[in-house]
Amino acid sequence: MPHSTFSPEKMGSATVSPQGAFEAGSFQEFTVTYTAGYFGIDDTGSIKVVHRFASDMGRPQFDNPTAPNYTTVEASNGAVLHVEYDMKRNIRPWDKTLYIKVVRGFLREGDQIVIRFGDRRQGSPGIRLQTFCEETFEFRVLVDAIAVYDYVELPEQPTIAIVPGPPVLYKAIMPTQRRVGQGFTLRLKGEDVWGNPTDLCDGTFTLKSSAPVAGLPETVRFTKGAFAVTVDGLAVHETGDVTIDLINGAGRTVCSSNPLRVTETATLLPYWGDLHGQSEETIGTNSARDFYEFARDKAFLDICVHQGNDFQITTPFWEHLNELSAEFTKDDEFIVFPGWEWSGNTGLGGDRNVLHMKEGRQIHRSSHALVEDKSDVETDALSADLLFEALKGEDCVVFAHIGGRYADIKNGHDTRIERSVEVHSAWGTFEWLVHDAFEQGYRVGIVSNSDGHKGRPGASHPGSTKFGAYGGLSCLLAPSLTRAGLMEALRKRHHYGTTGSRVVLDTRALFDTPAEQFSDDPNLGDVTSTMVSECMMGDILRSGDAQVTFRIDVHGPSPIERIDIRNGLETLEVFRPYSEADLGRRIRILWEGSEYRGRGRETIWDGFAELAGNVFESLAPINRYNTDKKFEQTAPNRVDWEALTTGGFGGFDAVLKDADAGTLKIHTALVQQEIRIADIGRDEMIFANGGIDRRIRIFRMPDENPHKTATLERRITLADDRDNALYVRITHEDGHFVWSSPIYIFR
Repeated sequence: MPHSTFSPEKMGSATVSPQGAFEAGSFQEFTVTYTAGYFGIDDTGSIKVVHRFASDMGRPQFDNPTAPNYTTVEASNGAVLHVEYDMKRNIRPWDKTLYIKVVRGFLREGDQIVIRFGDRRQGSPGIRLQTFCEETFEFRVLVDAIAVYDYVELPEQPTIAIVPGPPVLYKAIMPTQRRVGQGFTLRLKGEDVWGNPTDLCDGTFTLKSSAPVAGLPETVRFTKGAFAVTVDGLAVHETGDVTIDLINGAGRTVCSSNPLRVTETATLLPYWGDLHGQSEETIGTNSARDFYEFARDKAFLDICVHQGNDFQITTPFWEHLNELSAEFTKDDEFIVFPGWEWSGNTGLGGDRNVLHMKEGRQIHRSSHALVEDKSDVETDALSADLLFEALKGEDCVVFAHIGGRYADIKNGHDTRIERSVEVHSAWGTFEWLVHDAFEQGYRVGIVSNSDGHKGRPGASHPGSTKFGAYGGLSCLLAPSLTRAGLMEALRKRHHYGTTGSRVVLDTRALFDTPAEQFSDDPNLGDVTSTMVSECMMGDILRSGDAQVTFRIDVHGPSPIERIDIRNGLETLEVFRPYSEADLGRRIRILWEGSEYRGRGRETIWDGFAELAGNVFESLAPINRYNTDKKFEQTAPNRVDWEALTTGGFGGFDAVLKDADAGTLKIHTALVQQEIRIADIGRDEMIFANGGIDRRIRIFRMPDENPHKTATLERRITLADDRDNALYVRITHEDGHFVWSSPIYIFR
């Protein structure tokens, strides 16, 4: 949706100094100089300097000249200016606005307004740049020269480049499963402190595998200028699980790969995707082409889908997205589905994501709010019910999503095409969405994606503002890496979701007598069935057994903290891979939850923990992605922090000098407690305070937990009067969740 197009060539010009490339998240000083054009700026006229919604650049402040983000504004002719900053004072996606109004006097042609972002003249360290990369970061200037509050964009905008910093961690990515002798590739990268893949890696590293890997070189070399190292032509010739360590010249293991499971045969293989993200053409960052290139070349995904807000997708952009999905799709290498986000208001059903099997399909927008061309407005679907009606007969799938606005699946659902719900994204963790589905009797799978706005699909670090979690991944168990194979996995709910980790997971139900497995949800009517003795996640069955055996097999890159075994809304058991006898001096303190379902869900957990009669020997934060927020040991017996959650959790591990001595005091705005250290055991203490699972949990763990794998079976008694939705949520020590899609069994 454009601003006024009246005489932009007469509205002046703007420059930025210095120009060039600057490290993401660094502190800098920039001078943006606006020079008035032919019209000048009339009394009460104004300019705006705007940035994208997604940008997490430091918020300009005007009061403390020694603090970060100090910003000054002055007119060259002495005109009096009113200056304020508003997070939402312009048309999206350019929401964030520095508003500068001429309140006394006026500007003639050639007069200037000088804006110093991060003015260092009085001691400020500068303004903190956004934490993610962008080739053309704009200080976009809009001008209301005639004082009518209708703004004109300048024809040329001042830009800089934001680039990654040096590596602080490394990642090694392999496939999750292959057959014996089947070839695969190892991919390696470094990331900076804000999770940006970096081209500043340099050095030779040793590779060490946990089992023989044919073709694995002894060393690999990172060279500056390259964002990744690829090792092709690998294979494993025996069954089992394999990991590969990356070891630096000092002999330190800088990272271990995700586990690769090698089996004799496999009908289905796991493929990793981020099915939901946006680019700069809607409300994200960098172009749609950049989006797919990042997913393939820097996040090492198998699958990716662009999901722009429909009310921003013009017809030409929809056509461009279709061109890109066709161009980037290469069977057995990388698959893209044409997709879009139906972005209706929550009262009309809320966000849904649509994935089409083929290009060239009609987009059915929730509105034309930011689409100027109204020639196809009759194709809009203004509510979720109308969306499902419009998609009737389409070769597509839909999943419900929680973003700014949230999906209300009680208000509109179609079993034919809405096959899953998204329980995690960079916006947070939303298990209540699958609970809504269980309450309604829906049979849905679970996916987890990023809805990333920062141009990093598949590796979506949350940055430092609105997004409260690392973006998720969906693992599709498919017969082939093709659109047809992956669409089959989505329709059958043969998938699981994670909060960003790559985990081997298999869940199965084993029956005492053969059960009837349906080709699709029998509520749809026209389905077939076969008799089976076991089934996998996502399947729907009818059984005459009073009990079934539920088998769980998991191998993750981090030790297992717990496995929640669930039947629908009921948690049947919390399994921990260690016993009371294994517990040591390590206690875990976690904060979690959200305020409510919609926007403004952030829960603030700023506070401290203090020991009496004991001291902290070591501390390690959990899910601390925003390094702007303090986590500091301020005394031998005290730690202070700043933190927020948006449905997920954060916290820390503390190793105590004495396992049982003294007391622990926790102080936050929501929870204040004092407990005896000796009372902290394997079972968690829970201190809740309203909201959605808004609480602090405290429990004890082993000093070292070696259990990255678990295989267990449980006998589950089946309810007679409802679906038995058998699934697990696995919590790993590094702070990641994994959810299996439920197996649905009715009697």
